[in-house]
Amino acid sequence: MTWNIHGGAPWGGRRNLDRVKEIVAAHDPDVVALQEVDSRRSAAEAISAFDDLADGLGGYATHAKTIIAPDGEFGHMLISRFPLTGTRTHDISMEGRERRAVIDTLVDAPGGRLHVIAAHFGLGFAERRHQASFAAEITRPEASATIMLGDFNEWQWRGAVRQVLLQALPERTPERTFPAHLPLLSLDRIYGRPAGLIAKSFVDPAGRRASDHLPLIADIDLAAIAHA
Repeated sequence: MTWNIHGGAPWGGRRNLDRVKEIVAAHDPDVVALQEVDSRRSAAEAISAFDDLADGLGGYATHAKTIIAPDGEFGHMLISRFPLTGTRTHDISMEGRERRAVIDTLVDAPGGRLHVIAAHFGLGFAERRHQASFAAEITRPEASATIMLGDFNEWQWRGAVRQVLLQALPERTPERTFPAHLPLLSLDRIYGRPAGLIAKSFVDPAGRRASDHLPLIADIDLAAIAHA
């Protein structure tokens, strides 16, 4: 599952991470990537958004905090039901642009070791091309399959991100996720390899209660890959 939670606030609404946790928990994902996790709030909040989501959803968690300020932190995170090993965070920022990073880890799932890359790309054309090219080169030979998931911020049908990533990751989800109230753009995606890895995918309209993006969910068939 991947979801840009917009700090836990729907379009024009107030932040409520309990709604985010409720919607994620309803799908009970083995792996979930959450973007725009924002703990930059008043000191009255006893726990940061990163800790709140990790504690509330359980499992194993890692994060990429791209903004660290006196009033809190901002970035994205990955939560897994299964242990994470060899986790790395890669800085993919371009000079003069907002800091960006990708999380690169191995998930020790029962069906096999899964290489997971969680991303939140930038808004500029050249920036996204650079970030996609970097992410596509990340490999883990010890994994039986790879997925890359996140908010890729690309609205063009034949944009550079799609062209670059599909060469390395031939599987791709097609669902539209943004804006949540009337989805027109496929900003949020799940890519994968080998072919046949993604069995099905869908969005959850309930996500509009908690963010300006819809959550994207995919079934990953590691068993089919193992017996192919």
